[in-house]
This record gives sequence, C-alpha cells and structure tokens, in this order.
Amino acid sequence: MQRYAVEALARTMATLTSKMPSSGPSLLAVVNRLLKRPIQSLQEYSYLVGDTFVKVCSPPLYFRDILEQMDVIGVGSLPIILLTGFFIGGVMVQNTAAQFQRFGSASLTGEVVALALVRELGPVIASLLITGRNGSGIASELGSMVVTEQVDAMRALGTDPVRKLVVPRVLATVIVLPLLTGVADLVGLIGASIVSYFQLAIGPVEFWNESMQSLAVGDIVQGLVKPLVFAIIISTIGCFYGLRTRGGTQGVGRATTSAVVAGSISIIVADFFIGKLLLYYLVS
Repeated sequence: MQRYAVEALARTMATLTSKMPSSGPSLLAVVNRLLKRPIQSLQEYSYLVGDTFVKVCSPPLYFRDILEQMDVIGVGSLPIILLTGFFIGGVMVQNTAAQFQRFGSASLTGEVVALALVRELGPVIASLLITGRNGSGIASELGSMVVTEQVDAMRALGTDPVRKLVVPRVLATVIVLPLLTGVADLVGLIGASIVSYFQLAIGPVEFWNESMQSLAVGDIVQGLVKPLVFAIIISTIGCFYGLRTRGGTQGVGRATTSAVVAGSISIIVADFFIGKLLLYYLVS
C-alpha cells in the first residue's frame, strides 16, 4: 500500500511539473533574435550597393534601359512635382504672412521661402514623392520578376540581374532627381510670389530680388548634394526589397510597402546628417 501511495505521489508531481510554464528565453537569445535579421538585411543591402557601384564604373552599360527609366522616373513624376511644389510655396507664404506683417517684415518673405525651399523642402519633398511613386514601382516591378522567375531565367542565360536591372534604375534616379528638385524649387518660388502678391502686396520684382540675393553658393550646393544622396537611397532600397521578394503576390505587396517605409525613413535620417555635415563644412 505504501509503495502504491509513493508511486501515485510521484505521478502527480510529474504531471504538475509538466504543466508548469517553462522558463522564457534568456536575454541574450532575445537580443540575438531581434538584431540578427536587421543586421543581416543591412549586410545584404551593403553588398548590393557595393556591387552596384562597381558595375556602374565598368562596361557594359545598358543605355537604352537607362533612358527608359529616366522617362518613367523623370517625365512621369513631373506633374506631381509641379503641383506639389507650387502649393508648397504658396502654403509657406500663407502660413507665415501673419507673422511677417505682425513684425513689419513682410519684405523678408522671399528670403525665408527661398532658403527653406532650396535647402530643405525642395529636396526632401521631391525625394519623398519619388519614393512613393517610383521607389514602390521599382520594388513591385522587380518583385514580380522574382516571383515569376524571370530573374532566375536571366541568370540562366548569363545576364547579370544587378547590371541589367539595378544599375539603370540607380543611374536614372541619380540623373533625374536633382533636376526634379530644381523644378520643384522654381515652381515653389513661383507659387510663393503669386501668394505674396495677393496676400502681402509684394511685387514680383521685389520678391524675386530678395529671393535671389538671399541664396548663397553654399545653399545651392546643399540643395544639389542632398538629391544625389537621396536618389541613391531611393533606387537601391527599392531594388533591394524587390530582389529579395518571397511569397508570391503577397510578398510583392510586402516588399513594396517595406521599400516605401524604409526609403522615407532613410531620407529623413540622411537629411539630418547631410545637413549637419554640409553646414559644418560650408559655414566653417
């Protein structure tokens, strides 16, 4: 009887022990799991960027593909750049007019708008628009090619996908984005001058004189360097997420969303550090 009681107690303890929650993973395992995937993705992205730059500097280059991408990215994005740039300039004047009139400094409108557009708003707004329109398009196009095994077929035929697909998109974006930024700056100043004339009674000649006199060489350099860096970020991130698409059509959607989110965040972060670096060298 005592033996049966001991065996029953042992079975009961074993059952209770098996039902107890197991201890969670260690802190090191959690940190490793959280950081492993981002670090691996960053490593793969760095390899893609390095490979792209190497192949940009070596023949052959597919000039026809570059021209086609310039048409898609540059000409195709021109309407939204014109519309957005015009109203950005008008909104800046509209929101600051009361403060300028309050302190009797309405004549400074052209200076403030010109500096803000050329230094920050023009490059950032144009880059974010290109990210939403073309960064997502690049990711979805390449993702669809990966899902339908066109990229594998390209490799089987001896064509390098990076040289054929990535390099033309990167070069086209680097060429057209500074031009689109300049168009956005010009149209923004036109919109600002129109709103200033009707709301602040500032003549076009006065507005444009103040705007041009306020811009220094450093401001123009800063407004041209940022789009070059942003263009590399937009195109390479779109290609990266497109080429690593997995999971069919749902994977294409996830890649497109990830490309837009990662590209937009990278532009904002890069804008801070590039602005800080350029201000340090140009001012000092």
